[in-house]
Amino acid sequence: MPSSDLPRLGRRDFLAASTAVLPTFVRGQTPASPGGSRPNIILLLADDMGCHDPGCFGGTAVNTPHLDALAASGAKLTSFYAASAVCTPSRAAILTGRYPLRHDIRQHFTDDETHLPAHLDTIPKRLKAAGYATGHVGKWHLGGLHVEHAQNRAGSIPGPAQHGFDDYLCQIEQLEPRARMGRERTLFRQGGTCLLRNDQRVGPDDPLYPKHLTELIGDESLRLMQRYHQQRRPFFLNVWFLAPHTPYEPAPEPHWSRYKDDPVREDQRYFRSMVSCLDAQVGRIVAKLDELGLRDNTLILFTSDNGGAWEADNGPYKGGKTDLHEAGIRVPAIASWPGHIRPGQSLSGFAHHTDILPTICAAASLVTPAAAQVDGLNLIPWLTGQAGPPPRGTVFWQMDLYRSLQRHTKKPEPFVTEVARRGNWKLTARDGVPLELFDIAADPLETHNQLGQQEGLASELVGELREFLAAPRDRSGKVPVP
Repeated sequence: MPSSDLPRLGRRDFLAASTAVLPTFVRGQTPASPGGSRPNIILLLADDMGCHDPGCFGGTAVNTPHLDALAASGAKLTSFYAASAVCTPSRAAILTGRYPLRHDIRQHFTDDETHLPAHLDTIPKRLKAAGYATGHVGKWHLGGLHVEHAQNRAGSIPGPAQHGFDDYLCQIEQLEPRARMGRERTLFRQGGTCLLRNDQRVGPDDPLYPKHLTELIGDESLRLMQRYHQQRRPFFLNVWFLAPHTPYEPAPEPHWSRYKDDPVREDQRYFRSMVSCLDAQVGRIVAKLDELGLRDNTLILFTSDNGGAWEADNGPYKGGKTDLHEAGIRVPAIASWPGHIRPGQSLSGFAHHTDILPTICAAASLVTPAAAQVDGLNLIPWLTGQAGPPPRGTVFWQMDLYRSLQRHTKKPEPFVTEVARRGNWKLTARDGVPLELFDIAADPLETHNQLGQQEGLASELVGELREFLAAPRDRSGKVPVP
């Protein structure tokens, strides 16, 4: 079944897809490594990073030597898209391989069960069933990380462990003290004072307690890599940075000193230091792989949860975070796997957050999910040079209306809440009503609306979009059945 047929799934088919058993581990489907062992997999996620922020993507404001080196060791994907223009829907799509609307996730974090029901199939669940150690470090924003949730896990909202992670370290995500720290701009510098590790509070006796959030994410990542290596287990490490999300704060030295005298507004200097600090943690993770002798048998994926916010570099594209024009959903992406992905590549084919799960499954020699189970596609044949970009049907976005843009400019009008994209054609809509039609290949800045010139194509895309919007949504852990 092609991806474009997913909105046409009947209710019974949708239930079967949502409750499918985990795939069995099989060898030989995709060579796991030159030696045949299963690869380690590290997924690195920035928060609100613009598609042009890293130097390897054209950025000039921030020095990002480690991201640049990672891209040089593999492939940078120059037409990679987030599943949403805000964070929580994208994070759900990454972990499940499904559009966030399948679970009625249409806005940023509100910390309830609807954001990621416990029964869902996820990357860590699939890998854990295949013998992988699974660890999550950093931002979560998918529910279940209040102190009371951790203290009463059996009767509460699921957190990272319930979604398949053996180990996790996250900030406590209830409103206080994080809201106060956000207002005071200390959320990063005091980040180690409000942590949960495996449902236990991290106390003052823990070496991470007083540390800067971005640095402690690096520290914990290295600790888990060392432990999993000593256990002789392949591992999946899910590293989700909060940087360079607001609040903008000066990063620790030496990062702040590099930018403190730049002739730009103070928030831009803070932002640059935060990206620099994130880049340094990427370098530490790669260096740890080298130290442990694991680099050649590790797939590293890097991207951002959505397009850039206030101080990010979104290049020439329209919009930004909270907006479904290009700057809100086009994000940087890198894939590096020595011996499999040829170094120095720049791949311009379309790819999407939902592709991450089937790509990781293929890299780990798991049965690739059927089209009825996920919306994404396996990118391994493309990344490894065995084939071109995978053919796909129409791709969809949908989110609640945000009237303001998290940029220093007004939000583009008309306001958009849905997108249907087929090939290079991108239809924008609001509540199923078409607004714009762009040829993204010829008009990447979305300046020439061809809605009136391509009526037949627009009508087809509108029909597919409305069918997608009408498909069943698994909101509370139960799918409607006939």
